[in-house]
Amino acid sequence: MNAIRLKQIFSASAACVLLSLATSALAQYVWLDEKGVKQFSDMPPPSSVPNKRILKMPGNAMPPQSAAPADADANADGDKKPEVKAPPTIAEQNAAFQKRKADQAEKDKKAAEEAKRASDKATNCAHARENQRTLNSGTRIAQTDANGQRSFMNDNQRAQQAAENQRTLNECQ
Repeated sequence: MNAIRLKQIFSASAACVLLSLATSALAQYVWLDEKGVKQFSDMPPPSSVPNKRILKMPGNAMPPQSAAPADADANADGDKKPEVKAPPTIAEQNAAFQKRKADQAEKDKKAAEEAKRASDKATNCAHARENQRTLNSGTRIAQTDANGQRSFMNDNQRAQQAAENQRTLNECQ
């Protein structure tokens, strides 16, 4: 008799366990994410998901319909149903990916150009500083004219070159 009683208790407890598992399977949330894809979870959706996108809540509780009256007011004739945006197709997803890829490539190109400009400016500034040191040193500076004749800079030419070089150096700072 004890064996039969033990078997009945075991069967009843197994049934309770299975029933609780079935009940917990019903305790799921279903909502649409920002891309329109259904999400299933036993945890509530993130707070960023609006109430109108929550399709199912655990138990008999229905999702709050706080946005429904506002939609009803927006449709004055009442015949129109609010548009539900369908999930994006593979082609739309691919187009969006290609657009993001092109945007990133454009950003990378601009960043490379900016880095090149910064590098060129640093090089030009270094050359201008070297020229200014040479002009301020007082040593004789030779020049070659259009005919290939060599001549030396006089003081006025040196001062004029120093002033032009100083304008370039002012842009470096």
